[in-house]
Amino acid sequence: MRRPEKFAEAVREEVIQIVGFELDDPRVAGVTVTDVRMSDDLRDASVYVTVEGAEAEAKEALETLRRAATYVRKQLSLALDFRHAPIVHFVRDRVEERAARVDHLLHEIAPTLQSSDTDVRDNAVTDTRDEAARSLDADGNLSDTDDEGDLDTSARQTVDKDVN
Repeated sequence: MRRPEKFAEAVREEVIQIVGFELDDPRVAGVTVTDVRMSDDLRDASVYVTVEGAEAEAKEALETLRRAATYVRKQLSLALDFRHAPIVHFVRDRVEERAARVDHLLHEIAPTLQSSDTDVRDNAVTDTRDEAARSLDADGNLSDTDDEGDLDTSARQTVDKDVN
């Protein structure tokens, strides 16, 4: 694990404690810290959070966190042995929201996909049946001849092998 990743994990654990237990603001009650990414020089920490609730509540919670960023930075400097405490930037993590939207869209189009899959399968079965019917002769036996009445090349090779 690279140095910024190690520091990011330590910062993440500490920010979870600070946001979850030290900030006594009801607006941040539905906040979950999902990830922390550190800059290569360890001066900046982007803290990704998800927020429960409506859009207005989420914006208010994120604004509250941004106002509390200096307090969080001070607490980080006290808890962690960094030469310089990173500047904390709170960023809304929308991965789960986007995943839920994609899931919703997939459920909307699922009936369409199922019917088109059935059509594709039905067409494939029909094509296979037609091809099989063309390879049968008038008596219903499998024909080894092509359209011109000549033996198929693969059938000819099989006959040659059997003879030798």
